[in-house]
Amino acid sequence: MDHVMYAINCGGDAHTDANGIRYRKDYLKSGITSDYGRNSFISRVSREDMALYQTERYDLNSFSYEIDLVDDGDYVLWMKFAEVWFNAPNMKVFQVLLNNEHSVIDELDIFAKAGRATAHDEYIPFQIKNGRLVVKSRSSSYSGKIKVTFEKFDNKDNPKINAIIIWKGSVDQIPKLPPKSESEQPEVEKEVEDEKPTKAAKVKRTLKPSGPTVLDPYTDDQSSSLMPLFIAIAAVIPIIFCLCRF
Repeated sequence: MDHVMYAINCGGDAHTDANGIRYRKDYLKSGITSDYGRNSFISRVSREDMALYQTERYDLNSFSYEIDLVDDGDYVLWMKFAEVWFNAPNMKVFQVLLNNEHSVIDELDIFAKAGRATAHDEYIPFQIKNGRLVVKSRSSSYSGKIKVTFEKFDNKDNPKINAIIIWKGSVDQIPKLPPKSESEQPEVEKEVEDEKPTKAAKVKRTLKPSGPTVLDPYTDDQSSSLMPLFIAIAAVIPIIFCLCRF
């Protein structure tokens, strides 16, 4: 992989992935390493590459990786993440900075992006040219080192990272993760999809009775009790008619 200038399996051992990228063991002294993710099956990656998303480095505050990078050119900061602890969004949210000058991700919420135990990659293009670091059309002075900082927010959980790659070239050249399946979509996305009407769908409705059931429908009918009276009146009328003629 001639494009790979640097690759590290954060919080874990050396690893060669399915694309042939060789990750070095993480020797960073700041922060805390964790392999809690080994309890989870990581979606969107092959079984052999789950290790990249099952180990991590995090910190109770902020922490940084410094990477030597001298040559001018177009690069991509490629970062790998997986949320293996929280089951809801807006719990672990943090910022990613380059050289303390460029905020490349203002608020990263891994669960909101991918859900739980699902691989998620971020790609940040940048350029080194004539002693300047250029990110999103904004430049700053550059002295030969890329510093990637994971910045903690006061009211949120600890920032973390699973793996870092510095790729020389464009984002289009990077081997991407496969699309998420419907079962891996975050709950917010599922709710939006459910709101779409389906014309062919048949809705089965349960009708409720409008009132109590009447066992005998004629119970309240008074016409039967008046029947003898009607017969008697009908019999008397002809007699009265005849007497009037005499």
